[in-house]
Amino acid sequence: MVDLPGSDPRPSAYVTGAEAAALLGVKRETLYAYASRGVLRGVPGGRGRARLYLRADIERLKARHDARAGHGPVAAEALRWGEPVLESALTAIGPRGPVYRGKEAVALALADVPFDAVAELLWTGELPEGDAPPARPARLGLRPAKIAALLPDGAPPLAALALAVPALGAHDAARHVGAPSGDGRIPTTDAERARARALVRSMAALVGLGRDARAAAAALEAEGTPRRVLIALGANPTKKAERAVNRALLISADHELNASAFAVRVAASTGADLYACVSAGIAALSGPRHGGVTERVEALVAEAGRPERAAATVHERLRRGEPIVGCGHRLYPDGDPRAQALLETARALAPQSAALRTVLALVDALRDAGLDPPSLDLGLVAISAALGLPAGSAAALFAVGRAAGWIAHAFEQREAGYLLRPRARYTGP
Repeated sequence: MVDLPGSDPRPSAYVTGAEAAALLGVKRETLYAYASRGVLRGVPGGRGRARLYLRADIERLKARHDARAGHGPVAAEALRWGEPVLESALTAIGPRGPVYRGKEAVALALADVPFDAVAELLWTGELPEGDAPPARPARLGLRPAKIAALLPDGAPPLAALALAVPALGAHDAARHVGAPSGDGRIPTTDAERARARALVRSMAALVGLGRDARAAAAALEAEGTPRRVLIALGANPTKKAERAVNRALLISADHELNASAFAVRVAASTGADLYACVSAGIAALSGPRHGGVTERVEALVAEAGRPERAAATVHERLRRGEPIVGCGHRLYPDGDPRAQALLETARALAPQSAALRTVLALVDALRDAGLDPPSLDLGLVAISAALGLPAGSAAALFAVGRAAGWIAHAFEQREAGYLLRPRARYTGP
């Protein structure tokens, strides 16, 4: 790769003629023919008649060639838990769970590294040595009571966030980032990182709008995202409670290219503002096959009612042929390490909690029935039960935690500089 004079140290937007030909698998004469027809854009390379070619053009032409060569079905399969479809420096999936920029998430959580510091790790690549930079918006920019008035009584936290985040964006006149550079990339500025911190802070304070809008102001002034979440949901923010919520948020922060992260990246590739990108993530997370699984697990816990009913509830579900969610994950055939960490945290936090004992009895019943080990969703429900949080709080922990990853994906996709726009194979008449 070649960097033009004055360019930044990130991978160049241009490649040499030899590199372009190798990437396309063609002769140099064919490359020149592409350039003469305007298919490839080139600039002087600074050495004689050598030219440099725009990487985006090379990638687009290669994708077209691959599709014509029969690689379309391979690409289609990649969208269904198949081969990786794009590169990312954010999160790898390992046998011990997600790895955030080289650091194991479960280990970070069990070491009680602050969630806000791990958000900075995802956004910048560096884990702050001290406290994370403060996120202190002077005000929300909107009145929580006005948003709450649009919600039905008892609206779950995820519904509150789905309404509040776009409203926050509408009140932020400077929400749009600058225009992309010539190669399409949009660099992440300090101002945008400050907006990210304020957005996560605001989300944590607004999760309880459907329960008590008045708690939002007090939550906003609290220190640390875990404490804000607890206050917003009406819980007692003890040190033990904050530690448990911190672990839940941190472990939920990112999980590679999941459905909500991909939705965020699609939005970010269009240049959408940060609120719109996070709103896309919330929309995808709300689905019953993603973050909505937590609400289905809560329904299973409510159906059992007490620990003694757990085994019978599982057996009745299986007898009726009804699905049981909250167990198994395709990326963790031996069990989800995130769930195990949260279940152990919940058990240590409130061993006498009747709600938690019901959750743990269901875990045992699922195992005895031969089902897969618990997933993150069940672990989040266990934390929520141990803390006595209102219904829907597990999804709130998921959304606030995952917002850190969504924002990191938005930043990375903008910096990549290309529009995510796959093609469809027409199958109609």
